[in-house]
Amino acid sequence: MEAYKVLPGPEGYLPPAAAMHGAQIPETGEALVEGECVPMEVAVKVIANRLVSAKNPTFFPGPLLLWKTTEYALERGRLIREIAAEVGAKVIPMPDYRPKYPMIDPAVEINPNHPNLTIWHNKIDVGVFIGVHCHQANLALKIIRGGTDCYTMALCAEDGHEEANASLRDANNDALKMVLAAVKEAKSKGGAADV
Repeated sequence: MEAYKVLPGPEGYLPPAAAMHGAQIPETGEALVEGECVPMEVAVKVIANRLVSAKNPTFFPGPLLLWKTTEYALERGRLIREIAAEVGAKVIPMPDYRPKYPMIDPAVEINPNHPNLTIWHNKIDVGVFIGVHCHQANLALKIIRGGTDCYTMALCAEDGHEEANASLRDANNDALKMVLAAVKEAKSKGGAADV
């Protein structure tokens, strides 16, 4: 039987949980790409290539990033803005997790309970989650995979997200600097960093 791949959808109304099909949280120094554990350096280049080649990449910063005012968090925000600027990405915040319908403006904010509507409205082909609590990120990532063809990436400060198409674990500011460097390399080579 072929190994299950965590690919962009749409996979249907009830997409299977990636963990039920063998996707595991990566070990320290590893990351996930389409449900498979790979060295972190490989995933960073995959992420960079996806960002550079995307038509409409978008970052979704969550409350763990938006509401922190430590110097570390401020540097994190600067790095995300720099990566977004390098690839011409939008930044659509997820400031909290409360349901907002019917008053959400999907051009301005992502609704974590119906993220697919924001993806559809903005025609997003690559979405990056950062600073979103793990339980909420996995729920939103699964909804996106179920109903859209958006390639999802999670830059997680904890263990990573098996529901994302690509996910870094322990994605501290040094890891974000690696992503930024890989994006610059990919751009200098016409859109592809060596994997």
